[in-house]
Amino acid sequence: MLANRRTAAAIGAVALAGALLSAGPAQADSTSPSPAASAKSAPKGDGAKAICKRLPKTESRVNAAVTRLNGDATVAGSIARLEQRVTEAKKAGHTEIQTYLNDRLTFRKNLLPTLQKRQEDLKGVSTWCSAQGSK
Repeated sequence: MLANRRTAAAIGAVALAGALLSAGPAQADSTSPSPAASAKSAPKGDGAKAICKRLPKTESRVNAAVTRLNGDATVAGSIARLEQRVTEAKKAGHTEIQTYLNDRLTFRKNLLPTLQKRQEDLKGVSTWCSAQGSK
């Protein structure tokens, strides 16, 4: 039920973003941005201070996601649980459900190395922030 709400919320957010992006001002000159507009939108730094500030929460979220994905079949959102669901769909002869779940399983299996790499990267960021006195 929560996953359905999240999916609906994500779809709504994407639809809203698309509507906002497509509804640009009618008088906008698309050939070149004004100098003032481009100066305002240009980054003034690399955002290191903000990254260091958010680091504990970011680490916590990434660690929780990796733990969940590596969980056993009793953990909602784990790879093992989704593998079990694919197997059960295959046994029941639900080909379309099996295909859908198998695609989700492929995504999760590909997500795990990305999150593990992010964990390693965050360790380096944590070291850097500590050396800067930002953490």
